[in-house]
Amino acid sequence: MIVYSSTKKGFLLDVLAGHVEKQILTSFVRELGHTTGKSELASWRHSMPYMSNVVNHPDIPDNAGIAIEYKIPQTSKRIDFILTGMNPDNIGTAVLIELKQWSNGVQITEKDGILTTDFFGEVNHPSYQVWSYATLLEDYNANVQEQDISLIPCAYLHNCELNDVMRNDFYKEYLDRAPVFLLPDALKLQKFLIKHVKYGDKGDVLYAIEKGKIKPSKALSDSLSSMLQGNQEFILIDEQKLVNETALKLARESNEKN
Repeated sequence: MIVYSSTKKGFLLDVLAGHVEKQILTSFVRELGHTTGKSELASWRHSMPYMSNVVNHPDIPDNAGIAIEYKIPQTSKRIDFILTGMNPDNIGTAVLIELKQWSNGVQITEKDGILTTDFFGEVNHPSYQVWSYATLLEDYNANVQEQDISLIPCAYLHNCELNDVMRNDFYKEYLDRAPVFLLPDALKLQKFLIKHVKYGDKGDVLYAIEKGKIKPSKALSDSLSSMLQGNQEFILIDEQKLVNETALKLARESNEKN
């Protein structure tokens, strides 16, 4: 379910006119049946101008699709921002962007894909988070599978200065799968989007994702078979990942004591 959808041109006009925050909230209430807190309203108010600046480039087509707050079916998880179009090979493409308001209050942990923030405590690294969301869509969305839609995950922390945590080698596996762009990286993110979205799609890719039936992919079926043979296969999301990594850490500590 998509809370807000438009073209790049329409999105830029909505942000310029100061309409986008209200439009997101109105659609949010209509689609989800409830309102949201002040912190999420503030995140839309602060993040959308940054995204407007990033996508406002002539090499990003005016009729590229934009979605805000796409709710992944059968979950409570939402993808903050999606830009869609056709890549240089004319393949339908959706760039999934996880937006964070964090500044520099983040620290490395000993847990795979987990870091600590001053305000939220232990959370998934944004690269792991958005990559896991892309994997969910690839595994369960029939249109993504059958139309070979390319999903490109990344994260944008527009309040975060350069630091040694977000891009630490400890998280390299996930950074390679979903790069992180920080406050000084707006032009790099812009080039990243231009690289992957060359032609507009008038929202066709968004429509395909939105209307895609839930269908386990062959890769997911293969993973299930592998798991039954004792291999670790499934991608954990958000709280699942945090609980699993915490349990593994406690188990290691218990073994060390014994």
